[in-house]
Amino acid sequence: MSTFNDRERAYESKFAHDADLRFKAEARRNRLLGEWAAGLLGKTGDEARSYAMTVVSADFDEPGEEDVFRKVEADLAGHADAATIRAKMAELTGEARRQVADES
Repeated sequence: MSTFNDRERAYESKFAHDADLRFKAEARRNRLLGEWAAGLLGKTGDEARSYAMTVVSADFDEPGEEDVFRKVEADLAGHADAATIRAKMAELTGEARRQVADES
């Protein structure tokens, strides 16, 4: 019975670790997306970092990434279309996962 309990604890630990990595990668992707959008908006320095953090915060409005997409799409009206934003989000998702994996 001990082997079963050990295996169960190992699976629970792996699940928690994977969930933590997903959360960190999503937050990193949102920050990178915010930095990219800030550049398109002509923001630099502290103003760009502040804007990027508003993008990260937008992800707490509802589950999923649509809240982030809607915020960035509204902010980038006239600067980037929906397809460009979604493509950038996909690109940055991979980049964020690599960065988080390299840190762990």
